[in-house]
Amino acid sequence: MTARLPIEEAVLTREQWRQVEALGRSLTPVQARWISDYFAALDDGSSPEGEDAAAFAPASGRTLTILYGTETGNSREVAAALALAARERGLTATLSDLANYKVRALKDAQDVACIVSTYGEGDPPQSSLGFFEFLEGSRAPRLEGLRFSVLALGDSTYEKYCEAGKRIDRRFAELGATRLSERADCDVDYEDRAALWSQSLLDTLLAGIDDSMARAQAAIRSAATQPQARVRAHDKHHPFLASVLDSLRIVGRHSTKDTRHVELDVSGSGMTYRPGDALGVVANNDPSVVEHLLVATGLAADAPVQVKGETLPLAEALTRKFEITTVSPRFVDHWAHVSGAAELIRLAESDASMERRTFCERHHVIDVLRRFPVPGIDAQRLVAGLRPLQPRLYSIASSQAAVGDEVHLTVAPVRYGLHGSERGGVASTHIADRLDAGATIPVYVQENAHFRLPADDVPIVMIGPGTGVAPFRAFVQEREARAARGRSWLFFGERHRRSDFLYQTEWQAWLKAGVLTRLDVAFSRDTGAKTYVQHRMLEHAQDLYAWLEEGAHVYVCGDAAAMASDVHEALVGVIEKQGALARDAAEDYVRRLAADHRYQRDVY
Repeated sequence: MTARLPIEEAVLTREQWRQVEALGRSLTPVQARWISDYFAALDDGSSPEGEDAAAFAPASGRTLTILYGTETGNSREVAAALALAARERGLTATLSDLANYKVRALKDAQDVACIVSTYGEGDPPQSSLGFFEFLEGSRAPRLEGLRFSVLALGDSTYEKYCEAGKRIDRRFAELGATRLSERADCDVDYEDRAALWSQSLLDTLLAGIDDSMARAQAAIRSAATQPQARVRAHDKHHPFLASVLDSLRIVGRHSTKDTRHVELDVSGSGMTYRPGDALGVVANNDPSVVEHLLVATGLAADAPVQVKGETLPLAEALTRKFEITTVSPRFVDHWAHVSGAAELIRLAESDASMERRTFCERHHVIDVLRRFPVPGIDAQRLVAGLRPLQPRLYSIASSQAAVGDEVHLTVAPVRYGLHGSERGGVASTHIADRLDAGATIPVYVQENAHFRLPADDVPIVMIGPGTGVAPFRAFVQEREARAARGRSWLFFGERHRRSDFLYQTEWQAWLKAGVLTRLDVAFSRDTGAKTYVQHRMLEHAQDLYAWLEEGAHVYVCGDAAAMASDVHEALVGVIEKQGALARDAAEDYVRRLAADHRYQRDVY
């Protein structure tokens, strides 16, 4: 059934409305829901082209520009929700990724809401670097007529917490813009604070506006979107329970690593993904770590605790709801207050940030509880200092065009010693140690719009040492399924050829079939001098530069701490030498590659 609106009250022309009615009569209920979801996706700014969504006529006479910069999708999620809420309340709102925003349009913007995450040690999201360079450069325009508010997302375990948001907030003010509200800084559990910031911002924007006008605009939107309800997708709040089809150790028996190839069944979920996307894994804490916490505190496993309005046994809450390994500054502050320990009180002071960071890096929660015991601690008081357990993201190592209703992952469990005992990563050890075939785990797809294959005839260069090779397996599977003609070149590195050559037979088969054009490998422990992927890039600098000049796209995936910067430096060096350019010109060349989406990185 199609919804009927009087033409004079509708936002469509008479001819457009006739077309909508004709289409509606031809659709099955399933098709109608799909169409509804499609246009809702355009409305929340997630259209494939990344264009700003259209909005209704303004209730206030001013336009709200909502900008977001994201690595994992959290900022985009908040921005899309804000855009929807703004339009429902009658405001004109446009939505744009900082990566696609025409920065010179800032001088004409009126009200700006900027939601941005911080990457690593104070850096902006990689896709947003161009926006930051312009905003903080000498060409940035004066912004006296602009009003703004910033929501900064971050992780308080890093020293430069929410730094990207702080930089935008500071720079807007320096350029003469006026704050609509003070910047709000959010830790990993950002949802509640982000919702309060959004509500407060909308209230400020709507203050003084004729309520009847706002209600009229909201009614038009409500009527226009009434025909079909949104189908709730699987996301981090509503994950899908996937079954494990297989978990295979893909390194040799003499390897020092335990890298796994994991295949998950997501049939019936309706989830779709593209090469470059990630899988969010909702892991549980290791039961042995939970047991150690209970012993250290003397608390009973069935002691009741409240978690967001839900009453749970303490053991279950520690297993599923809280981060119980990493020590955050929040926990230091909390345990300083609970224990009264002089050392923790000193670490909680603002001028002890470097010392506090070192302490957090060298201790887990269990170490703090053992070192500064609080006999008789109440269960609720214990969990009050813990952060919510967050999903972990893994690059998807498969193309849906090749594997259908499966998702493949490449996982290397994190294991290390600390204070005389073995420790491990929450999700990686859950996957490796406690997920056999037939087991289930909640998952969802996290879109990564900034790590995408180009057209089928465009050459690609993939640089992925270790588990960083995962998305490139998906890339090559996709290109094989599409019979793509574009050339492809993979740089792969690990420790030993005999034991650590991940997916070796697959790469060699693709190489033989011509799906993969070139393969260059670096095994760092097989020779006296350690050789890494960046060394192979320099060895083949002439060919690599030729590929770049012929339009190749470059992709880097893997370790952010060292590899990504070393590869970046090698790339600049290749261009500097082969292009006979000055250092500054070579760096500009790389910046242009990034601005043209020809240099994309997925590093962690």
